[in-house]
Amino acid sequence: MRRLFEADAYKPQPGNYWATTRPKSDWPTLENDGQTEVAIIGGGFTGLNAALALAEHGVAATVLEAETPGFGASGRNGGFCCQGGALLESEALRKRFGAEEADLWAQAENAAIDHVAGLLETHGINADTHSNGEICLAHSKSAARRMAKKPGFIPPVALKEQGLGGPWLGGSRTPKGFALNPQKYHDGLARAAFGAGAKLFARSPVTALSQSGGKWRLQTPHGTITADKVILATNGYSSEDIPSWLRSRTMPVQSSVIVTRPIKAEEQDAAGWTSDMMAYDSRALLHYFRLMPNGRFLFGMRGGLRATPRAQRAISRKIRKDFRALFPAWRDIEIEYEWSGLVCLMASLVPFIGPVPEQSGLFAALGYHGNGVAFGSFAGRLIAHQLMDKDPKTPAPMFLRTPPGRFPFGMHRRHLLRPAYLAADLLDL
Repeated sequence: MRRLFEADAYKPQPGNYWATTRPKSDWPTLENDGQTEVAIIGGGFTGLNAALALAEHGVAATVLEAETPGFGASGRNGGFCCQGGALLESEALRKRFGAEEADLWAQAENAAIDHVAGLLETHGINADTHSNGEICLAHSKSAARRMAKKPGFIPPVALKEQGLGGPWLGGSRTPKGFALNPQKYHDGLARAAFGAGAKLFARSPVTALSQSGGKWRLQTPHGTITADKVILATNGYSSEDIPSWLRSRTMPVQSSVIVTRPIKAEEQDAAGWTSDMMAYDSRALLHYFRLMPNGRFLFGMRGGLRATPRAQRAISRKIRKDFRALFPAWRDIEIEYEWSGLVCLMASLVPFIGPVPEQSGLFAALGYHGNGVAFGSFAGRLIAHQLMDKDPKTPAPMFLRTPPGRFPFGMHRRHLLRPAYLAADLLDL
């Protein structure tokens, strides 16, 4: 496997809080040769949703996960099941794709949230859900002025009354969405997919992918799967050469998270933050945060282009500095967990969910721009229905099927983001 980041980005992270909340369950390793109708590379939210949808329609599906269950972004994210998935705002979408496509995208964002909520209910998955929607908090006067021009602006006094105290100059609430424990959601998805008949294998990285005689051959260290069709669901953890079509088509970037010890009620009052609303600020390199049902506070941060020990130490210092600056009353609250994961960006700034050109029977779903809980799940179902040539009866703009272009500079393409990050830091002041 040939991946963009340094090796440390693909190692287990003992500081991941979610790993402490999962049941003692595991998937077997593929140790023999086998056959399936559809092989799915990647066992995260997208891969499991695809496997579940296929199995429910009687299609034999086999998931091949390179590491342990929930190892990648599906087990490392902040647990925000919310709107998003593209880096283009509504007006930019309209200019590029037209009003009808932009409207379909907005409908798809909401359908993705409903899809996850339906899975939790249908399969009895207890994922510690909370928060009725989410809120964007203005970090600057200019951000507050932009928010104030739109309906539903919440002034600072009202924010404090709602338990959303802090240095915010206003806010804008979106009523759609909720927060969850992503590891518990992932485990529930795996149980549902397995119960429907899908085969799930962990520690079974696909080391080679080839096609011959209309069949796909997926080689792993201890066994081979022969399949009629293949779904790529590796997102930010993709290999540059499996298949070679993926080379330079994704831009993985880091997102980091810390989790505190449980914060007592009187300590919450001291900070003025008592709400369970999931929140993020208006910065380009945003912070995202929420008070979880057990009183722990989760605080995340975008940014990070390297996975070296030195770079990680710098990120660790910055995320703590930012947390204490925004919540000074919690300056001495112990931080007990810290980890990072890879977000997947696309040059088109929108996800790709569709057939891979000139590769009969090969499909891909990836590129959720840091909002993969809802849209990555939705994408898994959508790609499964595309593969089966079935109408999913859910909104989906056609631009999702447009094959993504390649980023320039190949394995050095991360350097493209350095000036963008520096500019974002300046704009966020």
